[in-house]
Amino acid sequence: MTGGARGVPGDGTRTLAIDVGGTGLKAAVLDSTGAMISDRVRVPTPYPCPPELLVSALSDLVGPLPSYGRVSVGFPGMVRTGCVLTAPSLSRVAGPGSKVSSDLRRAWAGVDLAGQLEEALGAPTRVVNDAEMQGAAVVRGRGLELVVTLGTGCGTALFLDGRLVPHLELSQHPFRKDKTYDEVLGDAARKRAGNARWNRQVTRAVGTLDVLLRFDRLYIGGGNSRHVTVPLRPNVELIDNIAGILGGARLWDTELTCDAAARPGATTSSAGQPAEGADRQPVARRSGRD
Repeated sequence: MTGGARGVPGDGTRTLAIDVGGTGLKAAVLDSTGAMISDRVRVPTPYPCPPELLVSALSDLVGPLPSYGRVSVGFPGMVRTGCVLTAPSLSRVAGPGSKVSSDLRRAWAGVDLAGQLEEALGAPTRVVNDAEMQGAAVVRGRGLELVVTLGTGCGTALFLDGRLVPHLELSQHPFRKDKTYDEVLGDAARKRAGNARWNRQVTRAVGTLDVLLRFDRLYIGGGNSRHVTVPLRPNVELIDNIAGILGGARLWDTELTCDAAARPGATTSSAGQPAEGADRQPVARRSGRD
């Protein structure tokens, strides 16, 4: 790290929230309610992007931000207890739509990203899939709630009665004509097909996921949720992309995450518990069209 903000021991009410995207890296510091107490900072995602470059880029990115006591990271891939299993976006040689590098794919497999960032940033760190961090900001805690993020690719997260369940990489599952949800609903596909056809695919995906999961509520977020213009069911709503940052505070709520995000043997602190009686900051929602 080249200087600037580092974790401050005991400052558990402040969370450094980081959103790792296929096109941009974003970060902000949140208070105990999930409200931003700093400006959001952003830089383009560097490519090619092996783990050590991402850690360095994030360390530099958060340098100007205020102090924090814990770190939450939303990552575009499959993550288990802070370790990366797959990183489809960051395994590409030159960003979205470019060739996948077998070397990068191997470099990311099994990386303890939470551990590396904890060492670099100086504070207890949790890393989850980016859709899971978005969901942490918006779920109501009733029944089976599904989060779908539409951005560079397509991400998903599931919550049951307010608790994060083990991640299913639904975005990499076949959807239509031997193509995955990620390939059909990602930004490259939207640009090729045009918004009207892409919206029809979004409608098909919602229907297919409902048959598969019988969700009680679906939240559609990510940067491309703003392009969703089709009528949505009463139990489907659009959420603001800022949820990808604001979910960082609630990621440390043990009622939400249980052991899904914690690393085995990770440093524990009072930051692992929500502030007593703290209210959660509401996230901007955009109602589905009738």
